[in-house]
Amino acid sequence: MAGHIIGVVGGKGGVGKSMFAANLAFAYAQELRNNVLLMDFDVKACGDQSIITGLKPKKNLKELAEYAGSIDPKSLQPFLTVHPQKVSFISVPFDSAAAAQINEEGLGKTLKAVPNIFTITVIDVGSDLSPLAVKALEYCTLIFLVTSHDLLAVNQAKKMYNDLLTLLFPKDAIQIIANQFVKGLPVTPEIIKTQIGKSVFAIIPRDDQTCLASLSKSQPAIIAANASTFSKSIVECVRSLTQKNVLKTLEKLTRTDPAAASATKGPGTEEDKKAAEQKRKQQWLDLKTRILKGLVEEMDLKNQGEDKDPKAKIILREQTKKKVVEILNKEDTKGILNGREDTAQIVKEVLDEALALGPLEDLLSDKTVSEIMVVGPYMIYYEQKGKIKLSTVIFTNERQVRNVAERIVAPIGRRVDEKVPYVDARLADGSRVHIIIPPCALNGTTITIRKFPDKVYTPKDIVAFGSMTLEMSDFLRTAVEAKRNIVVSGGTGSGKTTLINLLGGFIPGNERIITCEDSAELRLPQDHVVRLECKPASLEGDGAVDIRCLVKQCLRMRPDRVVVGECRGGETLDMLQAMNTGHDGSLTTVHSNSARDCMGRLETLVQYAGMGLTQRVIREMIASAVHMVVQQLRLEDGSRKVVQITELAGMQGEIITLQDIFAFKQEGMNKQGKIVGKFQATGFIPKFVEMLERKGYKIQRGMFSNT
Repeated sequence: MAGHIIGVVGGKGGVGKSMFAANLAFAYAQELRNNVLLMDFDVKACGDQSIITGLKPKKNLKELAEYAGSIDPKSLQPFLTVHPQKVSFISVPFDSAAAAQINEEGLGKTLKAVPNIFTITVIDVGSDLSPLAVKALEYCTLIFLVTSHDLLAVNQAKKMYNDLLTLLFPKDAIQIIANQFVKGLPVTPEIIKTQIGKSVFAIIPRDDQTCLASLSKSQPAIIAANASTFSKSIVECVRSLTQKNVLKTLEKLTRTDPAAASATKGPGTEEDKKAAEQKRKQQWLDLKTRILKGLVEEMDLKNQGEDKDPKAKIILREQTKKKVVEILNKEDTKGILNGREDTAQIVKEVLDEALALGPLEDLLSDKTVSEIMVVGPYMIYYEQKGKIKLSTVIFTNERQVRNVAERIVAPIGRRVDEKVPYVDARLADGSRVHIIIPPCALNGTTITIRKFPDKVYTPKDIVAFGSMTLEMSDFLRTAVEAKRNIVVSGGTGSGKTTLINLLGGFIPGNERIITCEDSAELRLPQDHVVRLECKPASLEGDGAVDIRCLVKQCLRMRPDRVVVGECRGGETLDMLQAMNTGHDGSLTTVHSNSARDCMGRLETLVQYAGMGLTQRVIREMIASAVHMVVQQLRLEDGSRKVVQITELAGMQGEIITLQDIFAFKQEGMNKQGKIVGKFQATGFIPKFVEMLERKGYKIQRGMFSNT
């Protein structure tokens, strides 16, 4: 049967915490007649436990934290110093500099293993909630908070108690020890209870004579003076724990209850299991709703999203967390929260909904997720490795989804309401967001987030992903450097933005680049880049600046290259005119499913400009302005590939002539559901190759061979 860890903390130094911890361990060894482990984690009092116990450690915690092997009775033995009274001891380094270098994460496997080796482990944690202290407390079944009958000590104990609650340690797992007690003093156990908000578990009388004598002998009082008042009170504390089965009861609070956690996996029909799972989900949601309601009643969170100071946000989150924990501690969570992990999870969910983007936070931090799609409060989909999946996390209700939507648009001065029920925005990291709310969105507030990648992919990355070959990448680099006007074509989510970023990276660094986007997404590596972004109308309905206006403005800004994030309206005409009037090397993207469809799409978009141009004139303009189309597709297996690199070869009658240079040929699908195929050259040599060769470019014509 697994043992238990007891942590001993002090609100401040000088309250007798270390003396209590050492004697507690020896009292347990005496009562259980079994081996007990005493660990010293107090980095501010290095060596105190060695003086109290008389044990000179062989090795220390720093060496144990650096041990790479698994922890078992045999491997742990070299790190222990064993007392004849069946107490094993391991200490912090006596050198404070070495103690400060202990890797607390490295001690995690030891703390996890020792309950399987020792029935009882006592840890002298210290009086500060350092990362090392918190790591120790995370594995404790019981936390003894030691204070003395001194107002300052009681006040510091109160602060420590509140800090422990904020760190989500269960309040019942924290018990108060009134140490160095003297009858007749004004600070009674009742006053301690009133000040801290917690009853005193045990009173340890002040016994200076016994404690000083035991210290002078370097022996615990339990051994040096077993019949003393101090020793008897420690033994009584241990007996109270064992007789009332306190540790077994507290274990359910600090560790996930296997029975409760597997309630939906036990005996019964599938319908019963689903019903039990659904009931717990609803209870979880109801609990969150009550906490959020209480939080709104007690804190003003209306303008919290407007403060961009990171320090202010951290302070606000800590203040809000304390309030959430206070509200949660008033709730009956039996059957809903099974251990500290569940408590931590629900507090995180409440904080995320109150201060951040709710259940979207974890999806946004997951680097494997490329897109997030919210359809009302109870359906959140996400794209991962090209596949759309349904998330297990949900919002509490429609109001919380709307709060998140407003939180997204407020920092950038935009709005979404019944008058203007849709909006485009972006997150602080650059991720693109589209929001549409009821009554237009029938299923509830709908949020679509296209995540901004952490890095700009290099040609080597794109080739490694299998999106194109090295030869295709080299050819595109040459085409961009040679100032070919290129349109990247593809469907939604096919990778057009990634590809145009790649092509933009091929532009020489000595050229002036101006980008025009609806929501800024392009990240070009060059220094001389002017970024323009559309502006929505003001609250009065005026002042809007659309993409067409930006394209016109950028032509007056002496650009060497014009990069338009996406052509989807009358700006297409302005873009084509720019390509035709000395701004070669321009780039843009268009929504279409093939190079041929791209021609029709461009033709339609030009007509949006309302200039009354004939079909023939528009096609001639496209044929003379656009040199190449790069077609990107997202295939059935979720992969994204460049399936065509096509040159526009002029007009034949009324038709624009297209000639594929490279193409992807799909051959089937393997057992893993991945598409099998190959990239191949068509054998056609682009017309501009000869022109480039005359300019001195060295082009390997072999790349165009289809043999």
